[in-house]
Amino acid sequence: MLNKLLSKALVVTTTQLTMILIAVASIFLVFIIIAIIKMYKLKAENKKLMETNAFKDVDETYKDFTSGHLYGDN
Repeated sequence: MLNKLLSKALVVTTTQLTMILIAVASIFLVFIIIAIIKMYKLKAENKKLMETNAFKDVDETYKDFTSGHLYGDN
């Protein structure tokens, strides 16, 4: 008798299962939306940083120092 009662208590209906799955899927959807928003914000910040003078490729103050050394280009 206790076994029957316990087995009935553990039965999950399809409606309950559907509600649980919808709740879990909506939580993951919120996490995905937050991640996408953060990705776009980081992309915009990276673009702004790359346009500043700190990341310029050419440094005009650089001078070639290898001509004075023993590299064979005397």
